[in-house]
Amino acid sequence: MAANHARFDESVEPVESAEVTGQGDLDRMNEKLAEDRREEDGSSKDEDANETERNGTNASGANLEKLGTYDKYEITEDDCYDELGYSFPSWKKWYILTVIFIVQVSMNFNTSLYSNAISAQKTSIVKHFGVSAQAARVGAVLFLVLYAFGCELWAPWSEEFGRWPILQLSLGLVNLWQIPVALAPNFGTLLAFRALGGLSSAGGSVTLGMIADLWEADNQQYAVAFVVFSSVGGSILGPIVGGFCEQFLAWQWCIWIQLIFGGAIQLLHFFTVPETRTTIMMNKIAQRRRKEGNPNIWGPDELVPFKDRFSVKEVLVTWTRPFKMFLTEPIVLVLSLLSGFSDALIFMFIQSFSIVYKQWGFNSIEIGLSFIPIGIGYIIAWISFIPAIRRNIKERQAKPDDDRAQYESRLWWLLYTAPCLPIGLIGFAWTIQGPPLHWIGSMVFAAIVGIANYSIYMATIDYMICAYGPYSASATGGNGWSRDFLAGVLTVPATPFFTNIGKESGNNLEYACTILFCISFVLVIAVYVIYWKGPVLRARSPFAQQLAAGRADDGGRRVSHVGGDSREPSVAPGVGANTPQRPGAGGRSYSQSQRFFGESRTTPRGTPRATPSASRANSVANIPKAGRPAKV
Repeated sequence: MAANHARFDESVEPVESAEVTGQGDLDRMNEKLAEDRREEDGSSKDEDANETERNGTNASGANLEKLGTYDKYEITEDDCYDELGYSFPSWKKWYILTVIFIVQVSMNFNTSLYSNAISAQKTSIVKHFGVSAQAARVGAVLFLVLYAFGCELWAPWSEEFGRWPILQLSLGLVNLWQIPVALAPNFGTLLAFRALGGLSSAGGSVTLGMIADLWEADNQQYAVAFVVFSSVGGSILGPIVGGFCEQFLAWQWCIWIQLIFGGAIQLLHFFTVPETRTTIMMNKIAQRRRKEGNPNIWGPDELVPFKDRFSVKEVLVTWTRPFKMFLTEPIVLVLSLLSGFSDALIFMFIQSFSIVYKQWGFNSIEIGLSFIPIGIGYIIAWISFIPAIRRNIKERQAKPDDDRAQYESRLWWLLYTAPCLPIGLIGFAWTIQGPPLHWIGSMVFAAIVGIANYSIYMATIDYMICAYGPYSASATGGNGWSRDFLAGVLTVPATPFFTNIGKESGNNLEYACTILFCISFVLVIAVYVIYWKGPVLRARSPFAQQLAAGRADDGGRRVSHVGGDSREPSVAPGVGANTPQRPGAGGRSYSQSQRFFGESRTTPRGTPRATPSASRANSVANIPKAGRPAKV
C-alpha cells in the first residue's frame, strides 16, 4: 500500500519560511501525513516519536518532512466530505436522480419509437424511401448496436471532465443528429445519422454512475432500483407513444418527438442539475480554498498531468476490459447473457406485437397500448424489490463476515422472480392463437415477462457491483453492452422468426415463443448455479480474488483499485472463497473508485501528498515518477 502513496523520499527537504499562510491547515496536513505513515508501518504514535527522537526519522526509516508554505497537499474526501454529493440533502439527491431518470428514459425512448416510423399510416419510411420493412429496421439495429458501444466510449470521459458536461455533450449530439434523420434526402443518410445517434448516447454508464457520486455503497440499492426502472421503462414508452404517431402522423414526427423530448430534458438538466462527480467537485473545492488563503490545497486532478491520468494505454484498457470480462468471467458471461436475452425479448415484442394483436383486429394505437402490461410488470417488480432490499441490508449487517450474506444474498429475490421469464414466455406462446381466445390472457403473461426483465436487470447489476468492486464498471458494462447489442441484433430477424417458424402447421407464433421459452429456461437455471456456486466461481476469478485481498488489507473497506499499473490484476495468492470480504461495511468509498459503481479510473485518491519545495522544484511536472500514484 505504501507504494501507492504519493509522498517523497528523504531527498526532499522541508521549506523554512518566516511567514506561513494557513498554518492551521498545514499543521493538520502534517499530522495526517504522520498518521498515514504510522498506519502503513503499524507503529504507534509514541513508538514513532521515540524512533524519530533517536535518529531523526520515523519508524519506517524515512524522513518525516513537514509541509512548508510552498508544499502542495492533495485534498481528500475526509477534508471536504460535507461539501460532496454524499452530503447533499435527501431531497436534492432525489431531485437530481429524478432528472437523470428522465434523461435515461429519453435515451431508451429513442431506441424504440423509431419502429413506428417504419409503418406510419400517412407516410412511412417504407413508402418514403421505397425500401422494404426489413431494410427499414436496419435503422433501429444500428442505433441499438452502436448505443451498446457508445455507453462504453463515453464513460471514461465522464470521469475526467465530470458527469454534467459529458451528459450535456451526449444529449446535444443525439438531439443534433435527429434533425438530418428527419430531413434525410435518402435512406443512406437516415441510416448514417441513426448510427451517429446511437454512438452519441452515453447511456447507463454515465447516468447510473451518478448514483455512486451521491450514495455510499451500502445504501445505494434503492437508487439503483429507481434508475433501472427508467432504463427498462423507456423502452416500452416508445411503442405506447408511437402507436398514436403511427396512426395519425407522418413518419418524420416519430423523429421530431424524440428531438422535442430530448431538447426539453437537456434544458432541464442544464439549468437544474449540478456536477456530482466527486473528483471534479474536490478540484473546485481546492481552487476555492486557495482563493480563500490556503495556497497549499490542491485537487486530485491538479497534481498529475492530463497525459499521465489519461494515457492511450489506460483508455484502451478501460474500453476493452468490459469485453474481456464478458468473455472470461463466468459470472459476468452468464448473468449478462441472461440480462441481455431478457431485454432483447422486449425489442422482439415490439416487432411481434403487431403480428399477434392484429389477429384480434387491434389498430396501431391499441397495439401500442398493449405494451402497458409490460410496464405494469416493471412497476410490480420495482415495488417487490423494496422489501427485498431491506431484507438484504439487515442480513449483511447481521453477518458482516459471511461471504454469502455479502454477495449471493443480493440474488435471493431473483431466485423467485427469474422463473417468471420462462413462465411468461410459455404462457404467452399458447395464448396468442387469436379468437376465440381472449387477448387479455397474453397480456397477463406479457406482464409476467416484464417482472422478470426488471428483476434480472436489477439483481445482476447489484450483484456485479458488489462482487467486482472497482471493476464493477466493466462487469456491469458487459451487462449493459449485451442488453443493447442483443436487442439490436435480434430486431431484424424478429419478424421473420415469428412469421416463418412452424408456418406449415399454422402455429408459427406459438412455436416461435416456445423456442424462446426453452432458451430462457436454460439461462434461468444458471441463476441458481451462481447463487449456490458463487463463492467458488469468485475464488477462481483473478479479478474477484485480488479485490478480496484488497478488502482484507483495507479493513473491509471497498478498495478503489488493485494492481500497480494499467495491466489486468494478477491472482492474489492465498485468497479463496472463505476470505472475509465486507464491501463497504462501515466505511466510505473512495471518490475515484466509481466509474459505473466502482470502476477505478486512475489513481488512489484520498492520499495526502507533498510536492518538493520551491527551492528544489517549481512545478508539479518536475515530480519524479516514484512520487506519482500507481496506475490501475
